[in-house]
Amino acid sequence: MKIRIIALAALAAVLVSCGGRKDPTAAAHFDASAKAEPVTVVPYPNDITVGTGAYDLAGTAVSIGKAIDEASAKVIRDFVARLETVTGEKTVETEGGLAFIVNENMAPEEYALIVDSTGVKVEAAALGGFLYATETMKQLLPPEIYGNAKTDVKMLLPAVKIFDAPRFAYRGMHLDTCRHFWSVAEVKKYLDVMAMFKINRFHFHLTEDQGWRMEIKRYPRLTEVGGWRNGTMIGKDWGSNDGIRYGGFYTQDELRDIVAYAAALNITVIPEIDLPGHMLAALTAYPELGCTGGPYEVWTRWGVSNEILCAGNDAVFDFLEGVLTEVMDVFPSEYIHIGGDECFIGDSDPWNSCPKCLAREDELGIPHGPMAKHYLQNYVTERVQTFLGEHGRKIIGWDEILQGELAPGATVMSWRGVEGGIEAAEKGFDAIMTPSSFLYFDYYQSRERDKEPICIGGNLPIENVYAYEPFDGLKPGTEDHILGVQANLWTEYIATPEHLEYMLLPRMCALSEIQWCEADRKDYDRFNGSLDRIFRALDILGYTSCRNVRGEIGLDRVPARSEEELQEYLNNNPIGW
Repeated sequence: MKIRIIALAALAAVLVSCGGRKDPTAAAHFDASAKAEPVTVVPYPNDITVGTGAYDLAGTAVSIGKAIDEASAKVIRDFVARLETVTGEKTVETEGGLAFIVNENMAPEEYALIVDSTGVKVEAAALGGFLYATETMKQLLPPEIYGNAKTDVKMLLPAVKIFDAPRFAYRGMHLDTCRHFWSVAEVKKYLDVMAMFKINRFHFHLTEDQGWRMEIKRYPRLTEVGGWRNGTMIGKDWGSNDGIRYGGFYTQDELRDIVAYAAALNITVIPEIDLPGHMLAALTAYPELGCTGGPYEVWTRWGVSNEILCAGNDAVFDFLEGVLTEVMDVFPSEYIHIGGDECFIGDSDPWNSCPKCLAREDELGIPHGPMAKHYLQNYVTERVQTFLGEHGRKIIGWDEILQGELAPGATVMSWRGVEGGIEAAEKGFDAIMTPSSFLYFDYYQSRERDKEPICIGGNLPIENVYAYEPFDGLKPGTEDHILGVQANLWTEYIATPEHLEYMLLPRMCALSEIQWCEADRKDYDRFNGSLDRIFRALDILGYTSCRNVRGEIGLDRVPARSEEELQEYLNNNPIGW
């Protein structure tokens, strides 16, 4: 990637020096006396040179290259429309000023942004590059660019030369819609802020013990029955129930709408159908798919049920193929996430007491014993993997799928620390790093838990997120197996959009720099200094964000304790789960 950036820099120098006349309109917009300010782009560009002066975008000329595709042109026009709204001045569609140009030599997510006295040039090859160029420009402009009304603040774009491309192709963010359900509008708002920080994979967690969220027309009871639970536990009182029936699901048309909305933001939606565990909602709807036949009930409490799909029942595979056929019809993504985690809670092994599963082990030649359940899960995984592969799809599974013998071609998502990803890479499997110790955003953000909204536990301040390096611990030569990095946001204790956004932001900003920036481009002090401007933008956009890094704790932003008070509090309330 660095070689490509150097080549782009040389190409851009030629374009700047001989790219045509110096349009007088463009020159009139350049303010050479404009005061230089620190660049506050998140994620930070991998190659940036800051000049002097700034270009005033109010009423500028705009040209959109004829070779630019319609999706990219829409992104550009949306950016121009926002400029016109906040400046109150119409732009002019003509050459000179702000020019968007196709550069077919660039990768799909690369872009070049050059601002000088001749105007502004944006070069990219495809939607991702043009989108990310506009997102960078918005962050370089005053935060008022994110508003929906005219402002008196000048839209001055500082003189810069940026040649940028991501470190990782897979840059993911996860959302659990099962423990608590999120409307289509809330999901789209989530996607919007992902695009703002150049995150391009949305891991859509759709099935759980506590609810099934995707309409499957062949199996309507999955949502009619499995989409609803008879109440929810209160706080962390495991024996409680609020008595309020809770649930919801997405129709296939709604999901297609989300997929299209995401695609316009250069985001691929990766659905997860978690199997063979985390299936209690499905078993409640179709009890014949379990080892015991039930009765089952959609869980009203958190945690994980030890009731799982019966691996010895061929009807289970007919069911999975029917479900996944409809999943593939709705979601065009290359990858389908099939879960595979937490099938065996503690020492539990429901398959060991099931005659059908034991018969399946005998049929496969699996010796009975402690490892039998893992080899039987490998069989389930491989059958699903083969079916999806016949339709041109690939699987991602949580790192438990490595236990036993994983079939070639699977991708491992390492969540129980980094060890699963390291093991996968050493064995020749691709991996996505999402270790809970660094990237689980359902953990507390400060040590002052009495001031924070309720969380599952742990402690993950933003500086710890930022410190994560995905290649740590890898054997040299295995780095290419790390496809990328993702953070996960589980929602057991998160029931409102405000709480969801508070847990996400600004930790997702730190995530974006892990995903985008080359390791030597990261700098926590520079990043932290950027957050004031980011906070202002998020406020204007209507997001709730955590301000612990500014000494304001919790949703109510109460002052942090002094060091002495904090130590006394921690002595009386030690951090744990």
